[in-house]
Amino acid sequence: MQTPDQLSFFDLANRYNALSHKGDPLEQLAQHIPWAEFRPLLEKSLRRSKRPKGGRPPFDAMLMFKVLVLQALYNLSDDQTEYQIRDRLSFMRFLGLDLDQRIPDAKTIWLFRETLAQAGVVERLFKQFDRYLAQQGLQARGGQVIDASLVPVPTQRNTRAENATLQAGDMPADWAAHPAKRRQKDTQARWTVKHGGSHYGYKNHVNVDRHHKLIRRYTVTDAAVHDSQVLTPLVLPPSAGRDVWADAAYRSQEIEGHLQQRQLRSRIQYKGYRNTSVTARQKASNHRRARIRARVEHVFGHQVMAMGGKLIRTIGLVRARTKIGLRNLTYNFHRFLWLTQSAPQQVA
Repeated sequence: MQTPDQLSFFDLANRYNALSHKGDPLEQLAQHIPWAEFRPLLEKSLRRSKRPKGGRPPFDAMLMFKVLVLQALYNLSDDQTEYQIRDRLSFMRFLGLDLDQRIPDAKTIWLFRETLAQAGVVERLFKQFDRYLAQQGLQARGGQVIDASLVPVPTQRNTRAENATLQAGDMPADWAAHPAKRRQKDTQARWTVKHGGSHYGYKNHVNVDRHHKLIRRYTVTDAAVHDSQVLTPLVLPPSAGRDVWADAAYRSQEIEGHLQQRQLRSRIQYKGYRNTSVTARQKASNHRRARIRARVEHVFGHQVMAMGGKLIRTIGLVRARTKIGLRNLTYNFHRFLWLTQSAPQQVA
């Protein structure tokens, strides 16, 4: 017998209808992203062994992947993700869960993401969706815009001597005697200085096509790596657009020669050198190029303003690549909906 505080089937249906009427963005995400295409790669990569008799069945791989997408979409911790799934009807509908079904807990979410991280699956999922975009007529075109964004992680309270030892590629001697302390130390994140401020963490280097503003390639490094050092693996063939835009940090004779060798046109902004300032003509060219290059800032701005900020709560480069890769993939999901659906204002 139903008690007064219990939801009936019709009450729940009415609430879901009200969410749809208000334009639930997760409903569009669930309906228009080709989730089934990711399943073979996910299940192959997980390599799940046969569970012992009597044990609980594992959660469906697609359900867990969608949980990670929710994390990336709202920049949630594992504990917050578990709580929000329990609390929000929109999350439950997106995951295809009923009120009486069990919810993946924080530990389960961590273990699933860790499995994907160690197998390097996220990069392959990203490439798979990029192929799907091309099938939908959203090939990279119009030119390539390259830039990098700092991704902070929780600051490590290391001494100067400890930081110097880590930068030299060694481990502080006393850490070996304290394994619990060692596990909480990110030995691969680095400090860097930008615009007069110090930043600690990693960098998200991306190639965004000018026409669609979709991320076409990305790579993740520690924050101390100079942007220009990773331009080469980011550049796409001329079929994506021969023009390559980037800010002045990427300009060097080596990069100019590399672009020319690959039959690409450099639209990298000019910079002054010692005893050689930027000419008036170069300044005018920089202004024109900056208007196009700014399109990549819109991508980073969306990740900050609409996806809960850039901070990630991971330790190590492998896990950072997974978190940042999921964020880039989720951004492309969002952008795909904006480009293809009739009511983009609901998900932009």
